[in-house]
Amino acid sequence: MRRRSILSAGLALATAPAAFAQAPYPTRPVTMIVPFPAGGLADIVARPVAEAMGRELGQPVVIENRGGAGGGIGMGVAAKAAPDGYTILMALSSFSVLPEADVLLGRSPMYTFGSLRPIARFTADPTVLAVRAEAPWKTVKEFVDFAKANPGKINYGSSGNYGTMHVPMEILSQVAGIKMTHVPFTGAGPAVVALLGGQIDAISTGPATVLQHVKAGKIRVLAHWGAARLDALPDVPTLKEAGFPAEYAQWSGLFIPAATPEPVAQRLRAAARAAANDAKVKEVILNAGSPVLYQDTPDFEKYVQADVRRMADVVKKIGKVE
Repeated sequence: MRRRSILSAGLALATAPAAFAQAPYPTRPVTMIVPFPAGGLADIVARPVAEAMGRELGQPVVIENRGGAGGGIGMGVAAKAAPDGYTILMALSSFSVLPEADVLLGRSPMYTFGSLRPIARFTADPTVLAVRAEAPWKTVKEFVDFAKANPGKINYGSSGNYGTMHVPMEILSQVAGIKMTHVPFTGAGPAVVALLGGQIDAISTGPATVLQHVKAGKIRVLAHWGAARLDALPDVPTLKEAGFPAEYAQWSGLFIPAATPEPVAQRLRAAARAAANDAKVKEVILNAGSPVLYQDTPDFEKYVQADVRRMADVVKKIGKVE
C-alpha cells in the first residue's frame, strides 16, 4: 500500500508540469497593439473587435496605441513581442509597404513580412480625397487643375512616410502629373484635426475617419480610390470616373508574431471570426462608414502576399522620401 502511494505521488509530480503547461489559453488579458493614435481607421476597427474578441476568449483584450513612422513603430513592437498569444496587432495596409520603404532608404526594417502572421481581415476600403467644406474645390478636376497651376501649394497630411495616407496621394500625383507638399503626422486622427483646423488642405484616408465630419458639413469628399462607388458616399465619384486611373485600398487586419504556437493561433482565429460576425461589431464599423469585409486566415494570407508584391512596385515609383 505504501509503495503504491509513493508511486501515485511520484506520477502526480511528474505530470503536474505538463498539466500546467497545457493550461487553456488565455489565462490573462491580451494586448492588442494599434500602431496609430486614437481616431484613425485602425483604432475605429480595433475597439469593437477587441471587445468582442475578449468576450469570446474569456479575457479582456486591451488596446495599446503605439503610433509613429506610418505605423512602423507599433508593428515593430508586435513583431518582437513574445509569441505567446498575449500580444496581437491590428494593422493597416501600410504593413505591405514599410519594409520595402526601409530597404529603399538603406535602413534596417522595423519588422519583416515573415515576422508577423496574418490571422483575419476586417475591412478593405478605398481611401477618399477629403478637403474642408469651405475649400474652393468642388470636384477632383478643380483640385487637380489648381495643383497643376500651383505646384507644391496644396499641403496634404498623412500618418507618416509611406503610410496608408501618403501612398494614395503619391499615386494620384503620378497619374495626374501634379506636385503637392506632404505633411506627415503620427496618425489619421491628428491629420484630420489639422485639416479641420486649416493647417493642411487635404487628406486621403479611410471613409470611417471622416464620415462623421462629412455628415456634419465640415468636410467635403471629392473622390475616392476605389473601383466602384461607395454605399456610404454614393454621390462621390471614383478617381477613374473623373479621368485619373488611381486605385488604392486601405485594409485592416489582425496579425500575431509568426512563431505563435498553432493552438493559440487557432484560438485567436476563432475569436476573430466570432468578432467579425458579431452584430454589434458590424453595426459600429458600418456606422463609421466601413462595412466589415472579413477574410479568414488562408484567404487573408494570400491577400497580403499579393498586396506586398503590388506595393513593392509602388514604393519604387515613389522613390526615397526622407
